[in-house]
Amino acid sequence: MDVDNDNTSAQRHMRSLLQRIATGPALSKDISTEEARLGMDTVLRGQVNPVQAGLFLIALRMKRETNDEVLGIQQALLDETQHIETDVDELVELADPFNGYTRGLPMSPFLPAVLAACGVPAVCHGVESAGPKHGITHHKVLFAAGENVGMSMMEAASRVSNPAIGWAYLDQSVTCPKLYQLLELRDLMVKRTCLSTIEVALKPLNARHRTHLVTGFVHKAYPPVYTMLARNAGYQSALIVRGVEGGIIPSLQQPSKAIHFSGGKSDHEWHLEPGMVGISEADCRAVPLPEHDGGGGKSAVVTDKLARATAERGMAALRGVPGLAYDSLVYSGSLILAHLGRGSPDQCADSVRHVLDRELAAARIGI
Repeated sequence: MDVDNDNTSAQRHMRSLLQRIATGPALSKDISTEEARLGMDTVLRGQVNPVQAGLFLIALRMKRETNDEVLGIQQALLDETQHIETDVDELVELADPFNGYTRGLPMSPFLPAVLAACGVPAVCHGVESAGPKHGITHHKVLFAAGENVGMSMMEAASRVSNPAIGWAYLDQSVTCPKLYQLLELRDLMVKRTCLSTIEVALKPLNARHRTHLVTGFVHKAYPPVYTMLARNAGYQSALIVRGVEGGIIPSLQQPSKAIHFSGGKSDHEWHLEPGMVGISEADCRAVPLPEHDGGGGKSAVVTDKLARATAERGMAALRGVPGLAYDSLVYSGSLILAHLGRGSPDQCADSVRHVLDRELAAARIGI
């Protein structure tokens, strides 16, 4: 292969795309699925200047991506993602915002262990730190809890398939290294691009029969996009939760909603409230930050400290200590189990409380 000619062709293609998508709100034109895929492919392969790569992503966002464009970019990412089948029939993939949390202590990093203790293998994804928030991530929390956050695909598949463990964390640096290498560029762009939406639905680990996506949203325009991406990636179902800071755990303070589908069925809206799983409404949305620490995401030192505080609260909840952390795991865990057809929300809440009170999930941490 002539690398110079290949790069020249990629640069010509990107120039053509930018001439169409980066001409302002009135004159910008949409591109096809295949053009979007090829454009994203040139970015992932480093065949275009970083300025052009950033402009490609920002221009799409400024004109608002079409479904065809989003699917094209997803296909480029799927082509570069490592995929492996696990030795389980069913698997839940949990995807919180990769840039983490800054307004509360997230309990979602402990949900995979809870689900595994309830008989549902699970995996969560993420990175150590990402902009624009650079908040408390699954990577940081699980590292603080003593977990291996750098395991290979084979190691993760082995853990998920092991009935005594049943869960794993996979870092984007392992699942999609070329996308991971764009983190610095994405940070420099400041604004959120479609990559933040698409990267949660790349399905690196697969079950033999049914793989389910669970992710979160804030703005009402996103659920149809997430369910479209889930179907395109081959997930058998998806649960898209309007959670705190765009995560997968709903507010403990007020009603919320989720959009979900299963099999070939259409999207369905689900009204959520803490009382449906026997939780009294709290006076805050989630586990609050320690008062003396203020907001998260100010620096790596502060965020690491908050991650350690999150790990402490999460491990206490896994040992059955009551409180907001415990309630967060009961609420989200029961919704996921109910979505999978394991019973009504209140029945599933009883199952989650059982594994927490008997420290069955805690026993799956640190193995």
